[in-house]
Amino acid sequence: MLGRFKHIVVEGPIGVGKTSLARRLAGLMGAELILENPEENPFLARFYEDRKRNALPAQLFFLVARVEQARRMAQGELFTPSTVADFMLEKDPLFARLTLDEAEFKLYRQLYEGLKPTSAAPDLVIYLQAGVPALMDRVKRRGRPYERQIADHYLADLSRAYNEFFYHYDAAPLLVVNSEHLNFADKTEDFDLLVRRVRDMRGAREFFNLGA
Repeated sequence: MLGRFKHIVVEGPIGVGKTSLARRLAGLMGAELILENPEENPFLARFYEDRKRNALPAQLFFLVARVEQARRMAQGELFTPSTVADFMLEKDPLFARLTLDEAEFKLYRQLYEGLKPTSAAPDLVIYLQAGVPALMDRVKRRGRPYERQIADHYLADLSRAYNEFFYHYDAAPLLVVNSEHLNFADKTEDFDLLVRRVRDMRGAREFFNLGA
């Protein structure tokens, strides 16, 4: 059904549902699933407790982990028919720009430019959006202890950064999805609707918005 898309990336801010969608797409396609797994970052809980003190180690841990996963995806193109990921390395600087001071960000950029692998662009990027109240509600409902400290202004800043990034993004076909009234994890009809929308994509940038 989605055979022309061999490498799909699902992206969006915290709580938007990208991992749930990536899991379902990988299951449908029989694809290798590559996830960020933020709970493996030992600095993340400390970051939410004290952002200024712990931003740099948290960000560098994510950078190294994402670079390694990006290399896996690049190598996997030779051995697996398809992959679905819930992140793209190019978005990593979004978080760094929001959380690091100028000196730290300069160091981060030097490491990022030196470490990032050369790899082919995805066949499709699905960018999920939702309003800050919806994101906050979803973050609270999934109940991860280290996310209890997330403030709504941080999610608002992050959402604006994502919108800015994808406004200029043209490296791959892009489907922008307003997920405010969609539940890909629990509602098969919502997932099927999105799959049909992906299957019918013809342009380089398209939009999917389901009203309430």
